[in-house]
Amino acid sequence: MSKPSWKPSLPPLLRDRAFRRYWSGATVSLLGDRISGLAIPLAAIISLHAGPSQMGALTAAGLVPALLFSVPLGVWVDRSHSKRRLMIAADILRAVLISAIPAAFLLGHLSLAELYAVAFLVGSLGLLFQLAQNSLFPALVERERYVDASALLQGSRAVSYLAGPSIGGFLVQVLSAPIAVLFDALSYLASALALLGISPKEPPPAPRAKGDAGAGLRFLWGSPILRPALLAVATVNLFNYIFSALFLLYASRTLHVDAALIGLIAGLGAIGTMSGALVASRTSRRIGVGRTFLLGTALFPAPLVLVPLAGGPHLLVLALLLLAELGSGFGVMLLDISFGALWTASLPDEIRARVNGAFSFVNNGIRPIGALLGGALPTLIGIHGTLWLGALGALLGCLWLLPSPIPSLRNLETQGQASPLGT
Repeated sequence: MSKPSWKPSLPPLLRDRAFRRYWSGATVSLLGDRISGLAIPLAAIISLHAGPSQMGALTAAGLVPALLFSVPLGVWVDRSHSKRRLMIAADILRAVLISAIPAAFLLGHLSLAELYAVAFLVGSLGLLFQLAQNSLFPALVERERYVDASALLQGSRAVSYLAGPSIGGFLVQVLSAPIAVLFDALSYLASALALLGISPKEPPPAPRAKGDAGAGLRFLWGSPILRPALLAVATVNLFNYIFSALFLLYASRTLHVDAALIGLIAGLGAIGTMSGALVASRTSRRIGVGRTFLLGTALFPAPLVLVPLAGGPHLLVLALLLLAELGSGFGVMLLDISFGALWTASLPDEIRARVNGAFSFVNNGIRPIGALLGGALPTLIGIHGTLWLGALGALLGCLWLLPSPIPSLRNLETQGQASPLGT
């Protein structure tokens, strides 16, 4: 009797060619983003000797487009005949812009002003890409598979957190921070190529109507589900960006951790991110999508208190930083996967991009405010005190969810039937 042969089985969604290409392009792009997410701040710190206020400004430059453009871009995406083409154009333009950093460095002209400009323009195009991507997603995935599809995409994000910083730290150490950024440009081109190979049936463009710009905000604020969800994640993000604007500066200058070790810690910490991505769907099925979201809003920021607690022998410092990355990565996956599926299931196609634009205006728009506060507060309470404020303040986000209907939501089908959202 012959032994049964074992063959690896792809998740059902990855057997679908269109979703597989969409997912693979997103995976490569996320990896490049993680490399540049480490390399660009380190270029400012190491090559251009940036201080706390300059690091806050650099972080804010990439985030402020959400305040300026989220609502008008949401209207534009809803009226667009092809969200996919918008994503391809955004990828190609980002590849060109990000390549300017290594080019300027090799020519001896790299400056903080250029980093600010590239961060702003790439952030603007990234916002357009995200809004179009959120509107394209339902054209590729059936409603009952939203959590599974979100878990796959967030799993890619987890892998990027594992590999990206480690690769980025190595590239910074070997090639210099500005040259390492070039790998992000290549990832954008790979994403564009993947998107060129699919042609999903997209929903028809929304007709022009009076009050288009405010429709997303009105829908969002009128929803008993979306309003507290937005307030929760916006609170988490405000304080998290106060924290993250200073983390690399604190780790490299105060804790004396070099670039390669920072990248290694961030990479190993992504084991927590991967673990969160693997259990998020199961957790949602067991305790409900609403409670999983609530749990994530607490578990994401709580471990970050270990960073301002770090001190003593160098090995202990490294261990505490690693534990912070592991725990926070696990929590953010529970938050993002449950929130993403809940959010997607709550929006009608004809207004999807406008609501996403309104969401981005508030949630992503608050991030540069957090980053600027992170750069300014050290003059009043020091870097150490600012890190404490960021870590503890983010825990307040879960308080918005407790009195809302969200903790009682078991699954997306029940949520969709029981909640006429935005009415």
